[in-house]
Amino acid sequence: MESTITRSAPHRVYKYYDLVMAAFVTVLLCSGIIGVQKVSTIGPFSFGSLQVGPLHFGTAILFFPLSYVFGDILTEVYGYARSRRVIWAGFSALIFAAFMSWVVVKMPAAPGWGGQDAYEMIFGNTPRIVMASLLAFWAGEFANSFVLAKMKIFTSGRRLWTRTIGSTIVGEGVDSAIFYPLAFLGAPGWTKILVFQVMLSNYLLKVLWEILMTPFTYKIVNYLKRAENEDYYDRETNFNPFTLET
Repeated sequence: MESTITRSAPHRVYKYYDLVMAAFVTVLLCSGIIGVQKVSTIGPFSFGSLQVGPLHFGTAILFFPLSYVFGDILTEVYGYARSRRVIWAGFSALIFAAFMSWVVVKMPAAPGWGGQDAYEMIFGNTPRIVMASLLAFWAGEFANSFVLAKMKIFTSGRRLWTRTIGSTIVGEGVDSAIFYPLAFLGAPGWTKILVFQVMLSNYLLKVLWEILMTPFTYKIVNYLKRAENEDYYDRETNFNPFTLET
């Protein structure tokens, strides 16, 4: 059951807000650094005379959509302004990860240590990937949060599933359209066709993930609304993404 609370104190302390923020940033960093550079293939799948696949996708797809789930939870429960602060926290974490990767790769390897080639292969193009991630993440997450906040007012807080799925369709679409061309076009082993295939299949899988996660999202959202005594509606919110005011 959804609460009818519409406003919260500007500097109110929440029990779980920091934990949700930490989970959001953790998923973002791990999926952006560990899984984003590997492409996996599944299929083809046969359905009678119809064959689908093989499907090419980045392995980060297994975990990255969780960041959008957490983004939905943050906006739905705490509002756009507090979600905006978390997005900027993730943005800052990605910048540091890019800098750290560059430093680690560039540091001279000790004589006899045989891991330099592996480090350069895995992390050598991380700055380019993270720069693409930064732009895609920033635009996609803000689009996701904005759409969810506006849809919540439009639906008067009913039909949560329409907001979580609808905002993901927009947010992930913006994210994918920015990230994959910037990160992989022209990179070794990445043809234009492969970039398009991975972008399209990943986008569809991300949206599917959001649909499958809907029961989980409902449980977490309803629990947090009761535990925090909060159900924020962004009726008077400043949607400027370049401010941290709540």
